[in-house]
Amino acid sequence: MPIATPEKYAEMLDAAKGGAYAFPAINVSSSQTLNAALQGFADAGSDGIIQISTGGAEYLSGPTRKDMVTGSVAFAAYAAEVAKLYPVNIALHTDHCPKDKLDGFVRPLLALSAERVQRGEAPLFQSHMWDGSAVPLAENLVIAEELLEKCIAAKIILEIEVGVVGGEEDGVENAINDKLYTTPEDAVATAKALGHGDRGYYMTALTFGNVHGVYTPGNVKLRPEVLKSAQEAVVSEFGLDAGAKPFHFVFHGGSGSTPQEISDAVDYGVVKMNIDTDTQYAFTRPVAAHMLSNYDGVLKVDGEVGNKKLYDPRAWGKAAEAGMAARIVEACENLRSAGKTLG
Repeated sequence: MPIATPEKYAEMLDAAKGGAYAFPAINVSSSQTLNAALQGFADAGSDGIIQISTGGAEYLSGPTRKDMVTGSVAFAAYAAEVAKLYPVNIALHTDHCPKDKLDGFVRPLLALSAERVQRGEAPLFQSHMWDGSAVPLAENLVIAEELLEKCIAAKIILEIEVGVVGGEEDGVENAINDKLYTTPEDAVATAKALGHGDRGYYMTALTFGNVHGVYTPGNVKLRPEVLKSAQEAVVSEFGLDAGAKPFHFVFHGGSGSTPQEISDAVDYGVVKMNIDTDTQYAFTRPVAAHMLSNYDGVLKVDGEVGNKKLYDPRAWGKAAEAGMAARIVEACENLRSAGKTLG
């Protein structure tokens, strides 16, 4: 199918919140990982989200060029073509963008999409993330208000982060401490600044103990009930219907989460869960197996010529893509999106 329209994307997220399921948002950094993500969603019969980080965007422009905008535009163009071959709806998203990279990443991409929309075309991306977790909340929300206005004009959904995700991603590292838990007061401040769905569509990554990277279950204490408290605080503050879920939540740093923690988070309004570490490993593990099992074919050992069929990048690339696709099917099953597509 074609890349999801802005209207279809909003419909996807609303359906997820209403149906108590969430979409895996898969980080990619190459055409191979993009194709693996598309295949995984198709195998699961699930609509989904594919995203690139600032580092991924740089890499997509060429590892010696490191131009985030060029890499992003090239990625979006390629994805728009190949996604037509798959029977599910796919939205494109840009992941964590800190303050010092806004002018070199999100703002130029927003401007390009605004120009496209004015010409009657679709935006390049369906959503962008502003990561203001490293600045004071007041400043975070001021910038979010500015970006939300621009996103609405470009028919793009804004994602923000309120709170701090521990661990490291793309060179940004945060300690693991009490700052990993967003307060109800933070949630109310967010709704006062950006609305509770009445002033424009946005997604919110509140933190409830999340940590980027690899960790063993139990090493970090996730408290999904933080999300429930945030929804309830906004309902109470604005006099909304009891049981309403004003926020569309995003789950960051989910590697190592237990099935129960994921299930609880989805019940409390998570509609998007970022997955990167696990799929990176799922992609690389079959490559390692191929190389170790066929070392005398992939290497020209003792002056021999090796075996072209074994060192052809397509040989190990297919195995890598299949491994990553299988992990995405598992993610769709864990998040209950398997078998759910709007067609």
